[in-house]
Amino acid sequence: MALPVAFFAVFFAWPVVSIVDRGLRPDGDWRFGRIGETLSRPDILDVLGFTAWQALASTGLTLLVALPGAYVFARFDFPGKGVLRAVVTVPFVLPTVLVGTAFLALVGRNGLTDELWGLRLDTSVWAILLAHVFFNYAVVVRTVGGLWSQLDPRQEEAARVLGASRLTAWRTVTLPALVPAVSAAALMVFLFTFTSFGVVQILGGDAYTTLEAEIYRQTARLLDLPTAAVLTLVQFAAVGAILGLHAWTVRRRETALRLVPPERTARRPRGAGQWALLGGVLLSVALLILLPLGVLVERSFAGPGGYGLGYYRALGSLDESGTFLVPPLEAIGNSLRYALAATAIAVVIGGLAAAALTRRAGRLVRGFDALLMLPLGVSAVTVGFGFLITLDEPPLDLRASWILVPLAQALVGVPFVVRTMLPVLRAVDERLREAAAVLGASPWRAWREVDLPLVRRALLIAAGFAFAVSLGEFGATVFIARPDSPTLPVAVARLLGRPGELNYGQAMALSTILMVVCAVSLLLLERLRTDRTSGEF
Repeated sequence: MALPVAFFAVFFAWPVVSIVDRGLRPDGDWRFGRIGETLSRPDILDVLGFTAWQALASTGLTLLVALPGAYVFARFDFPGKGVLRAVVTVPFVLPTVLVGTAFLALVGRNGLTDELWGLRLDTSVWAILLAHVFFNYAVVVRTVGGLWSQLDPRQEEAARVLGASRLTAWRTVTLPALVPAVSAAALMVFLFTFTSFGVVQILGGDAYTTLEAEIYRQTARLLDLPTAAVLTLVQFAAVGAILGLHAWTVRRRETALRLVPPERTARRPRGAGQWALLGGVLLSVALLILLPLGVLVERSFAGPGGYGLGYYRALGSLDESGTFLVPPLEAIGNSLRYALAATAIAVVIGGLAAAALTRRAGRLVRGFDALLMLPLGVSAVTVGFGFLITLDEPPLDLRASWILVPLAQALVGVPFVVRTMLPVLRAVDERLREAAAVLGASPWRAWREVDLPLVRRALLIAAGFAFAVSLGEFGATVFIARPDSPTLPVAVARLLGRPGELNYGQAMALSTILMVVCAVSLLLLERLRTDRTSGEF
């Protein structure tokens, strides 16, 4: 636990505490009365109520739509499965500002639904909820489907042989085994929607505001740091309570599972019902995932003189407005370098933390399990400003160092590594480790021979998640990325923030490049995972 604790203390707790300290103690004296004053304001209460409501609604809707997809990807084998798995993960790494713009083009004024049926959703909360499902579909498919694909189906078949119906067998055998993974997925979806910013900023307008958007408004626009500090504390307390409840419920349901390679559980659909389920999942993916992505691709080629590569060519040169110090195309290489470094950091820190959490060494470790998720629930605006305030003097003067961006990105990647690896690590039967120890194996060799073969697939999935999250991280990166080294999301946001058809078209072109890079990376990960896991069991 030493290295993960030190990492979170320096790069998470210190920046956040510094922001709160400057907000509630501007002149050296604590002013706790501002907490009550802020929380008694009607506008703030409305923001808190809407934030909680839309997060719960988004989480429930995401589980409803994505759980059938998790089953299909875990149990069915069909042509193009690897490509489709990579495609459904792409939305998760897209900048939130861009996704909001894409949904506005679909359901807003003069959008696709407006032109076809005269239906506009940008004035309702449904646009926000659908955009959240678009974002978090992959979280449920990857987290729940990853474990589901390794559950031995013969356990459920044995229950049916003993007289249980299909529903009873699934409810009593498979569902209890999936509860930790479903709970982890629901937690991640809730945290991401609870701190939603870019989507609400564009689709919500002045009618709908979340806690994250209000923190940004109070900090960047109104320069009201005390109010922002109070809202950060509220967000921190709410997320901490949720994580504590999650850790308690998951701990009560831990059990040893019989895990098998996913190649042994996936098969072609059988019967009309399974084919209908597969068709329904493919249709939902097409409408919810592919259609918004298709709008982005189409607009990247649609120039004023017709379809062409004009916007892509413009990415390689500087414009006269001074928006960039380097050509926007250089953001691709910057994003890849930052993402690789952030992935390495997240895998090391998250892997050590997950291994420590399997020890079950008392309340300290259980509390650390909940603390690891806090970066997902704390405002990225707060973390970004905190980096600028705290990491600006020796011995940690990192403002001019390139490593600052991967460190911020790794903060978001570590929880994904832990939540992906932990259910599999805890599912390993402890008797296997004990048998290895009785036969003379050292703890390191027992982990290498027993745990690693079972957890390797989860480790690769975790690395893929960390890489994807790093590619699309925007909230903190926008404050700490150097002007001469922008990432793809930062470059897209800069282009969208400037008027003109050329800037908008270049933003669409950069977004399309980001989608392609992410899809190719995830597809390579799928191939690597399959090659390395086949034949090892």
